[in-house]
Amino acid sequence: MGIVYRWFMRPFLRFQDSERAHRRALLGLKFMASFWPARWTLRAGCSHRVELPVNFCGSTYKTPFGLAAGMDKNAEALRGWLELGLAFVEVGGITQHEQHGNPRPRMFRADKAEALVNRMGFNNQGSLNVQKRLERYSMRHGVYPVPLWVNLGKSKITSLEEAHLDYATTMERLWPHASVFVVNVSSPNTPNLRDLQNDDGLIRILNACQRVNNEQAALSNGKVKPVLVKVAPDLTDEQLEHMVQTARQHGADGMVVANTTISRPEASNAKEAKVFSEQGGLSGQPVKSRSTDMIRSVYRLTSGEWPIVGVGGVASANDAWEKITAGATLVQAYSGFVFEGPGLGKAVAKGLKQRLEENKLSSIKDAVGLDHRS
Repeated sequence: MGIVYRWFMRPFLRFQDSERAHRRALLGLKFMASFWPARWTLRAGCSHRVELPVNFCGSTYKTPFGLAAGMDKNAEALRGWLELGLAFVEVGGITQHEQHGNPRPRMFRADKAEALVNRMGFNNQGSLNVQKRLERYSMRHGVYPVPLWVNLGKSKITSLEEAHLDYATTMERLWPHASVFVVNVSSPNTPNLRDLQNDDGLIRILNACQRVNNEQAALSNGKVKPVLVKVAPDLTDEQLEHMVQTARQHGADGMVVANTTISRPEASNAKEAKVFSEQGGLSGQPVKSRSTDMIRSVYRLTSGEWPIVGVGGVASANDAWEKITAGATLVQAYSGFVFEGPGLGKAVAKGLKQRLEENKLSSIKDAVGLDHRS
């Protein structure tokens, strides 16, 4: 599936607007998942039987690899993602209020660098509409078979002073359907959002979300759900250390490292230079090294005792292995699916199994943070 995608489909996508190509791919996945012959085709090309069980925040994941936020903002293709061999799926970012995001064009692709620049601005249908969609899914298909993560964002019309209420409202509406919540205070595309990475803003959000968490758990006679914080790769080492301390002290169960960056690499040609000149967050291969370095720092700061999710430039098993050995328990991809196609989950799972065998390790747990022990 990967070779077919790279040779035939990816060249075709180069002639399309990036956002339209993204939308068509999502609708195509949703459509294919609606018919069993198409689902069988997806499953045959992308699914796998590799099991690399790993424990994360008290739950066992079939493999360490899943979908990052941004690919399916409104949880539209849930059945389709199940056929791609993913261990978990993160939807969103979802805000309290429906919003259209920033003006178009707002997504740009640098093919040679395998990078994307976007300034989407948390475009999504809002928490009420996503709540109704997840309720319909539950009624028709039951509980989602793999952990479903929800990325929480702030509505543009909500002030920074009221941001904690925005996050908490979305969490309350979607709590029954989610396995994990990710507090996103690090997108560069909502004005002043990154200001919420400071002490006061982050503490208010975490406290509000944990109140909802405890209330909903009590109402359902269930357990509270993990709440993670997603950070920006543009933090200094000192800022990262301070944010880790703040998040841990106020109930965060782990950290997602890292979001898109506002920094830019050197362009190799005029087309890349044009893409890199666009305002917005950069993802893909250029952010890989910084993300991995930050994972290594968080692991060291927490003595490997705080769960880390690695994201940023994961487009192969080698990329995933680097982040795991740096200290990540789970890894995610977004841009990697754009450039490598729907077979990425299968390739990563098989590649990680091979890395374990090469290093004579019995489980992913043994590989997490291996660089530090070496």
